[in-house]
Amino acid sequence: MTPAPARAGSSKYGTGREALLRAAVDVVAHKGLRGLTYRAVADSAGVNNTLVAHHFGSRDALITAALQWASDQSIAVSRLREAATGESTFTQALLGLLLEDPELQVFQYEMILESRRRPELAAPIADLYEKYVSALAEGLEGFGAQGNVRVLARSLFAALDGLVLQFLAGVEREEIAAALEEVHQVLILRRDADGHPAGQQS
Repeated sequence: MTPAPARAGSSKYGTGREALLRAAVDVVAHKGLRGLTYRAVADSAGVNNTLVAHHFGSRDALITAALQWASDQSIAVSRLREAATGESTFTQALLGLLLEDPELQVFQYEMILESRRRPELAAPIADLYEKYVSALAEGLEGFGAQGNVRVLARSLFAALDGLVLQFLAGVEREEIAAALEEVHQVLILRRDADGHPAGQQS
């Protein structure tokens, strides 16, 4: 018989399933995946550990759900779809990806590294990258990019991915912002070369 869930009202992350996912992300960001246990998540969220089992049923289900939640949150925070369409908001929007919630990015890098050791994580990690690339591709199409937009989006995300990692490693915000602005200028040149005069979008 499934135990009745404990109340999550005392959780510092809020209540319910999303609060536990937030707690799981923070646990992995600070302790690595090996530190992810029901008890660690419950302690971080300030709830009874039976609540974690009630919502997810297994540690692997918790990991998969947390990875999906983290990528959705990152895309929403950074406004990737919208970032590439603005002449003046690109750098600001993408800095949001770094500054709003760095634990989300640390969690995802931990999962990416762990996927090298755990083959069952390979598919979720591939899905993670596809979600980012798809979001950027939508934005680039709105920006007026032509040709193979998915290849361009994947190349752009590779640059962003590297800049995020550098930021987490301690590179100064101003240097990251300057690099992001350089990437933006390259995108503008690419769009204009494709036949869209500066300031004109398709």
